Amino acid sequence: MTSVQVGKEDGHDGKGVAGPDGSPPPEAAAQGENQGYHRALNARQIQMIAIGGAIGTGLFLGAGKGISKAGPSLILAYAVAGVVIFFIMRALGELLMYRPVAGSFSDYAREFVSPFAGFVTGWTYWLFWVVTGMTEVTAAASYMTYWWDIPQWISALAFTIILYGANLISVKLFGELEFWFSMVKVTAIIGMILICAGILTIGFSDAGDTASVTLLWDDGGFFPKGIGGTLMTLQIVMFAFLAVELVGVTAGESKDPEKNLPKAINTVPVRIAIFYIGALIMILSVVSWTKFQPGVSPFVAAFDEMGLQVGAAIVNFVVLTAALSSCNSGMYSTGRMLRDLALNGQGPGIFTRLTRNGTPLLGTTFSAGLMLIGVWINYQWPGEAFNKIVSFATISGMWAWIMILVCQIRYRAKADRGELPHSTFKAPGAPWTSWFALAFIGMVIVLMGIDKDARISLYVAPVWALLLGVAYLVLKRRNPQGDAFSKKD
Repeated sequence: MTSVQVGKEDGHDGKGVAGPDGSPPPEAAAQGENQGYHRALNARQIQMIAIGGAIGTGLFLGAGKGISKAGPSLILAYAVAGVVIFFIMRALGELLMYRPVAGSFSDYAREFVSPFAGFVTGWTYWLFWVVTGMTEVTAAASYMTYWWDIPQWISALAFTIILYGANLISVKLFGELEFWFSMVKVTAIIGMILICAGILTIGFSDAGDTASVTLLWDDGGFFPKGIGGTLMTLQIVMFAFLAVELVGVTAGESKDPEKNLPKAINTVPVRIAIFYIGALIMILSVVSWTKFQPGVSPFVAAFDEMGLQVGAAIVNFVVLTAALSSCNSGMYSTGRMLRDLALNGQGPGIFTRLTRNGTPLLGTTFSAGLMLIGVWINYQWPGEAFNKIVSFATISGMWAWIMILVCQIRYRAKADRGELPHSTFKAPGAPWTSWFALAFIGMVIVLMGIDKDARISLYVAPVWALLLGVAYLVLKRRNPQGDAFSKKD
């Protein structure tokens, strides 16, 4: 049975026309778990989307700032945060196997917390990806200046249009793009690890004479900036892991989700161990941590110290693909989050419509249009665009993690009481592991309030919450008896 046939048997023709009052279409409830989407993402693409979500500019660029703040102990920060991320992903996996749906974060929040929580989660995760898209297309445009002296806004506009077009063609093309973007990132990191291993064992390159694992503790110790310095890098580390939960958004469009999603989630520790911990151990064993500076990719700096200048151009291409990968994911996520909100009466009904290819055209177009604000910022302030755009991503992304954990705790309690069926993919150690992850995220938010560079995110969050509160009250007043504003039993 083809994906189109599945949609038709569910009573959905792929258009999803909203009612005259902007309410969800009457067939929305009968669309099945895939909500009218085509299940076109295969195991190969799901695995790479999961890997790509764990590798981005947070590693390729952000690690430089983390190393300068904490030295080799940044490795420990990534390890501890990696454990927390695994707890979050297993909590998400338990929910997905209970009921795999696209736009799952807001849907679960509506079911297990409240309609308002679902409203806030859906719109906040949508904003997270819009802002991330602006940030990443800005980063990609700045990387292009490495090769060509062209205005940043031109590159930013070109990338936005190309990725927008790719997302409209089909979800399969999105998956294929993400597969190859992720392949480039994976190949680059593995290549870096192998080169560093060769330097440590054979001793070639300019760093061959000084390369040693003792560099991890020789220059001021493993904690050269103290435990406090390590703790202050946690918000940088958590930012690097943002988007790892994207695999959950693909649930409604993945083939055989019961098999592919658990497999992708269970490999999270391996990915973190190799791509974060392994890569940092190798780099910091070849080049002293004192050589790295904020704002400079540690991968580029390491190649320079090794005397392998050609590596700088290669890494620049890699970080370019990392930025485009994140923007591509943003295009994919935003349209689906808007449609999920619209299907539940918490967003404009026009966003429920799908093309015959199963893509949310209007939601993706609206989001991409907002991302063009990033192009304008690149035109106005090319040297400051990145810093002007990014301030909200970390706190909004962590809100999604918080809701995943809260929903899993409440779901497990209901399942244990026999009110709901148990998931086929239980989170080990839950609910205690989920409580631990929540406490860890709370600590990171407190640390963000202490860090003057990260504090702006906490200033923006209340303003956004106020806007959402007003919008929710307006929608509820217009339709006080609607299902979207009544908590499920």
